[in-house]
Amino acid sequence: MQRLYDFIRRHPTGVDTFWAVFLLGLSGMSIVAEQGGDGRERVAAVPIAVGLCTVVALRRRAPEKMLLLTIVMGIAQLLLDVRPGAADFAMLVIIYTVSTVGERWASRLALACSLGAAGLSQLRWPEDSPSDSWVQSVFVVVVLTVPFVLAWVLGDSIRTRRAYFSQLEERAARLEREREAQSKVAVAAERARIARELHDVVAHNVSVMVVQADGAAYVMDAAPDQARQALETISSTGRQALAEMRRLLGVLRTGDTRESGEYVPQPDVEQIEDLVDQVRRTGLAVDFKIEGTPRPLPTGVELTAYRIVQEALTNTRKHGGPDAGASVRLVYFDDGLGLLVEDDGRGAAHELYEDGGADGAGHGMIGMRERVGMVGGTLDAGPRPGGGFRISALLPLKPANQ
Repeated sequence: MQRLYDFIRRHPTGVDTFWAVFLLGLSGMSIVAEQGGDGRERVAAVPIAVGLCTVVALRRRAPEKMLLLTIVMGIAQLLLDVRPGAADFAMLVIIYTVSTVGERWASRLALACSLGAAGLSQLRWPEDSPSDSWVQSVFVVVVLTVPFVLAWVLGDSIRTRRAYFSQLEERAARLEREREAQSKVAVAAERARIARELHDVVAHNVSVMVVQADGAAYVMDAAPDQARQALETISSTGRQALAEMRRLLGVLRTGDTRESGEYVPQPDVEQIEDLVDQVRRTGLAVDFKIEGTPRPLPTGVELTAYRIVQEALTNTRKHGGPDAGASVRLVYFDDGLGLLVEDDGRGAAHELYEDGGADGAGHGMIGMRERVGMVGGTLDAGPRPGGGFRISALLPLKPANQ
């Protein structure tokens, strides 16, 4: 049964041709049986039957043209006095087909023909009416009109249903495309966030470890105590880097900040002082001041403030030179947190703080701007007029989307 159904779906024109031939056979028998005594009527009925059966065979390929052919055959029946026969079943078929897949104008024309065909037939052959009462004649017209109207209504409802499902499929496809686009945006944003975190964790801590290792190697023989202190700093910095890397990997794997039962808090404003002390131990002179009344801040603001100070001091060590000094200012405003980090060193090349540099360096500055933008703040970075480098930021206490 399934094979037969699949064959019908694959060969619709062949199936229609089969039914057209079958209908032509019935029409031929009807012509011979009912009009055998009148050769003139038989001659007129044959081409009309052939034309109507052709409508059935080609209804899917050219529904509008077949509708017009049906109208021509119907008019020929009225003019040549060829009474309705088996071939007229094609009228029901083409009305259904046009209302289902045809153009709108053809569908409306088919409906008009459906409403008028029975009445014209009754006027052309009034002797076929069961009585002379006009009430019964009207009743007969209504009864004969109902099948044509039902065929049109059925086809139009199928057209509407197909259009509805087509809209649903189009909407689903559009939503799927939008969902894929949103997923790509989310993936890109997550990659940028991971890149910022990795840069902030690795760049700062590794920089501290390299400076301390170089210092320890330099004073290993002359000042063993200082070398030992440098090694302790390397050890503590390495553990701190591992802890932050563990936190970051935990987020990547599970979406939470827990990894193996251990919770590693994200850096906040209170830890900036520890960060400054760590940098001081590397030999960089840093002046740290807090203005205003410290108070709890949103987590995103605290992490952003910490990372800005961390990146700024890391850049001072990398680009400021051996005699550079820095200052860090935290200012608590009523509606935000202000940051000012300055140094008196050489400073980085101009293109690094503008766009990250052509060779991929300077991603820390890009990460700073992205972090500040995420919390709705502003960032200004560039060389100082008297020499050195300055980074200032204003972080609002309200989220960026408020």
